[in-house]
Amino acid sequence: NCLLIINGENKPTLLFYQPVDFWHSVPKDPTEYWVNEFNIIKISSTDEINGLLPSDKSKSVYLGEFIDDAKELGFSNINDKNLMNYLYFHRAYKSEYEFECIRNANKIAVKGHKAAKDAFYSKASEFEIQLEYLKAVSQSQTEVPYGTIIGLNENAAILHYTTLERKAPSEHRSLLIDAGANFNGYAADITRTYSFDTSDEFAELIEEMNKIEIELVKSYQVGESYTEAHIRSHKLIANTLSKFKFINLDGDLIYEKGLVKPFYPHGLGHHLGSQVHDLGANLADDFGAQVEKPKDHPHLRAIRTLEPRMVYTCEPGLYFIDSLLSEIKDSENNKYMNWDKIENFKKFGGIRIEDNIILHRDRNENITRDLGLN
Repeated sequence: NCLLIINGENKPTLLFYQPVDFWHSVPKDPTEYWVNEFNIIKISSTDEINGLLPSDKSKSVYLGEFIDDAKELGFSNINDKNLMNYLYFHRAYKSEYEFECIRNANKIAVKGHKAAKDAFYSKASEFEIQLEYLKAVSQSQTEVPYGTIIGLNENAAILHYTTLERKAPSEHRSLLIDAGANFNGYAADITRTYSFDTSDEFAELIEEMNKIEIELVKSYQVGESYTEAHIRSHKLIANTLSKFKFINLDGDLIYEKGLVKPFYPHGLGHHLGSQVHDLGANLADDFGAQVEKPKDHPHLRAIRTLEPRMVYTCEPGLYFIDSLLSEIKDSENNKYMNWDKIENFKKFGGIRIEDNIILHRDRNENITRDLGLN
């Protein structure tokens, strides 16, 4: 029941809801660093709202999710598409304040990832690893920016796995943890993968993917389409599939035949900000024109030109997913596959490694690595 009134001339007015309520905790008066930037009006009843809004609603736009409430308050222009396109396009360019919030979110999340890694090597269950992560970041499951993904062994092959088994498996082989944290409403989004046996071939594959991820971050070029970076990731992973003999072809042929996709079915990354998948990643301009999606990668969500002051994730992956691999068995490419080796790696699930990146004009800042999470 809070609203923010912006007219472009005066300080933004915040209608701050403080009801008389003994059933729930009532928000205290805000005293944080931002209060001087707003005209704060406290209200105890929603009946007060209409009298504090502009009298001529025809010259105002309501932005928000509570459509029925907006109509009841007299707004006819709700979530104006032109205004939304303008805001979504420009929110991709972050301010110094936003950079600092995302850096701090990463700082918090890195603590959690280190705690989760320790819990894994102590043979904890998925649920116990989750508890250690949340304890380290000092945020509840409803406060972190998205549902934590903690997959042990085969569960690491489920891209959005959130079941969190309470019982530890009889054997710990691998951990994939995709977990973030919030700072002032801005998100961190970090993924790491570990092998319990740090000397086995799966550990070698993780290190290979780690090198690929670092190389991709360094290769982001201002002025190129994010699609180009995504295609570059496919070519690097194609070489890895050849090097580790999952496919009996050289990397160029693996890429040309599209055999990377079943092992790497998602995009290289996405915009990051006040939403984990920040908006505007497919806009060509602030009028709402869409960037054309690449024919060979029609499901990419980040396809915009890379520019300074943007924040992206970089998260290449390599997985062993039955439903996707089975499609190859029914194709002419079946003969190139080393199925015995692939079958042996299914018990590890897969690998994803993800860092958060600020694009500057002269460099790419890897926030996550700078904080010591390798």
